[in-house]
Amino acid sequence: MVDRAEALKILQESRNKIDGIDEKIISLIIKRTSLARDIVNAKIVLGMDIEDKKREGYIQYKTKRIAEQKQIDENYLKKIMKILTDLNKKEQKKILGREING
Repeated sequence: MVDRAEALKILQESRNKIDGIDEKIISLIIKRTSLARDIVNAKIVLGMDIEDKKREGYIQYKTKRIAEQKQIDENYLKKIMKILTDLNKKEQKKILGREING
């Protein structure tokens, strides 16, 4: 059993580690979203819509597999991946709008 001082130290250290992980996650989200320009340009050349249901289905399938392997709540992980997919599509639409209008 730990005493109060040790518990406070553990709490602060754990929160500091979480803050570092959060910064890495945000950095990866930025990197992921920055690929939107390449993706939208490729889709234009290939005559594809921004909405790619086949790709989105694959992401959901892959997410389910990872959740099972890593024993992470599948529903939450799918929600996170849906948010990331939506963010990327939004960025693609923004880029496409600039290229059409600009």
